[in-house]
Order: sequence, then structure tokens, then C-alpha cells
Amino acid sequence: MSIVALAIDALLPALDIIGITIGTTDLADNQLLITMIFLGLGIGPLIFGPISDSIGRKPVVYMGFTLFIIASFMCIYSTSLSVMITGRILQGIGLSAPRTIAIAMIRDIYTGDYMARIMSFITVVFILVPIIAPAIGKSVLDHYNWQAIFYIQLVFGVLVTFWFWKRQDETLDLSKRIKFTSSIFTDGLKELIKYKTTIGYTLISGFIVGSFLVYLSSSQQIFEQQYQLKDEFPYIFALLAISIGTATFLNGTLVLKYGMEKLITVSLLGYFGISLLYIILFYGEANPNIVVLLFFFGMQFFAIGFLFGNLRAVAMQPVGHIAGIAAAITGFISTIMAVPISTYIGRFVTDTALPLFIGFLICAVLSIVILVYLKVSEKK
Repeated sequence: MSIVALAIDALLPALDIIGITIGTTDLADNQLLITMIFLGLGIGPLIFGPISDSIGRKPVVYMGFTLFIIASFMCIYSTSLSVMITGRILQGIGLSAPRTIAIAMIRDIYTGDYMARIMSFITVVFILVPIIAPAIGKSVLDHYNWQAIFYIQLVFGVLVTFWFWKRQDETLDLSKRIKFTSSIFTDGLKELIKYKTTIGYTLISGFIVGSFLVYLSSSQQIFEQQYQLKDEFPYIFALLAISIGTATFLNGTLVLKYGMEKLITVSLLGYFGISLLYIILFYGEANPNIVVLLFFFGMQFFAIGFLFGNLRAVAMQPVGHIAGIAAAITGFISTIMAVPISTYIGRFVTDTALPLFIGFLICAVLSIVILVYLKVSEKK
């Protein structure tokens, strides 16, 4: 899963330079290099999830990494925005295999709050990459060129594939495999929508991922263009990633004590409150001091750290019997929600970071409404 983070975050310091090379005229167009890989991450699971339920988890991961390698070369030799976007979408489709299948493999082996604990520790590794990825990207950019960032991704991809082949056992027993048919997806979808909890928490995940994706795609623009902190950007990004990582690490312990649903409720309320406070303080104002902005971002991402793993774990809990297709469909729904949300809100992040927090607030409100509905439904 960490290769996904590397493919996204290592490119952040190079967005403006790549934009010049491929001829973009609008800074907002450079955000597409980030958001479009998420489109691929949403589409890919619909292909790989059902196949993994039929032939096993490991072969599907190999398929995904092969497509990722091909797409990376497409990006390296891109000379236009359309070709680069196509390459990034294909990268996302390829990487959706290890990203989705990793979650299915966890569900093959673990259940309940302990599954959330395992998900948290894996997410910590996933978060460690964003801490160093922008610094890697900037270092490569300073000494070579932006194409070399893609070559670094390829090297890590090959190494991880080799490790996965050598060390990871297949988790889906032959007795639990589902025969691949033309109706495997529709049958899985019909089964999935029976579980209101799965659908509800997947929708919440879509809103949270969507709001966070706005930050990912616009962070370079905010810190380098609005605050003129080009050299400091990788370290700022790393600092904020540590905030998410700390919360995710703590979640591995707290989830066993308080349970997934209670942590989700508290974190969503915190996410809402922090967004509202920022808007009240700085509505109609210029950007605050960078320390103030980092404080609010840090608090937001600390709340997010308790949401990512728990939301996926709660959504997957009732559907272990179709873990592959369930991970695929839930991943598709949340990601397909996230891409238009982030693309739309990102267009407003021009002169200040305020639109970002307005987006956070709206997504938090909609998530809380869904959560209240689920809680009321459970009591009936």
C-alpha cells in the first residue's frame, strides 16, 4: 500500500515543473496529476476485486504492479497534459490492486476491533511514506529531473513485488474461492447493499477522503505559491503527515479499549469543530501566520488519523464472506466520491486556504448526518 503514497506524494514538489514541461497554463490543472491517480484507484478495484475472489489474492497483486510499471513509463515520456493524465489514471488502476487486495487479505485473517488494530499498524507504514516522499522528490528534482521521480517509484515497486512474492502467503483458501462468472460483480453488489452499515460508513469514508484529497492536491500551491515556502514544503508536508501517523498509531491501542464506532464519532465531531473554528476566525481574511495554519491542519489530520482505518474496518466487518468484491466496491464508491469533491473544491483554493476548511466543514456535516442516521437505524 505504501507504493500508492509514494506515487502520489513524491511528485508534489515537481508539479509546477512538470506543468511547464507538458504545457499547462493554469496552476489548478497541475492538481489533476494528483486527483486523477485517485480516479484510477477507484476504477481498478472493480476489475481486481472480483478476480481476486476467484483466483486468489497474490496473482492479482502481480497484475497490478505490471500495469503500474507500464503506466509509469507512459508518464515519463509524456509531452502533454492529456497523456500525463492518462498515465496517472493507469498508474492508479495498477496500484489499486495492492491497495485493495491488502485490505481483503486483512479481512481474510482478522475480524472486529482486532482487524482495526492491524489496519492501524499497516496504515502507520502507509503514513511513513508521505513523511519522506516529498523530500525524496525534491532531492531527486534538485540533482536530476522530474522523470527520475518516476524511476524511483519503479525501483521501489519492483523491490516490494519481490518481497511480496518471497514472504507473503496466499490468504484466500481454495475452499473459499468464488467461481468467476459474468454476474460475480452484480451478485456481490446485491449482497453488499443488504448491509446498511457497510454502505453508510463507505459514504462517510468518501467524504473524508474527498476533503483530504483537496489538501493533497493543493498543498504545493498553498505552501509554495501562497506562503512562498518552496524549500520548506517537503518538511511541512512531513510534519503534517506525522500528525496523521501519530493518531493512527494511537488508534491501534485505543480501538481495543473504546471500539471503532466510538472513535469514529469523537473524531468526526472534532473534524467538524476544528473546521468551524477556523472559518469563524478567518472568514474574509487573508491567510493567517503559517504557524497558525499548521496548527489547524495538524489538528484536522490528527482527527483524520482515527478515521481512515476505522471507517474501512467497520465497513468491511459484515462482508468478510465476499471480502475481495466488497473491498473493491467500497473502495470504488469512496474514491469516486472523493475525486469530484476534491476537484471542485480545489478550484476555489487560489488566494487563501479558507476554501479548504469550508470543504472540510461541509464534508464533516454530511458525514455526521449519515452517522446519526445509522445510529438511529440501529436502535429501531
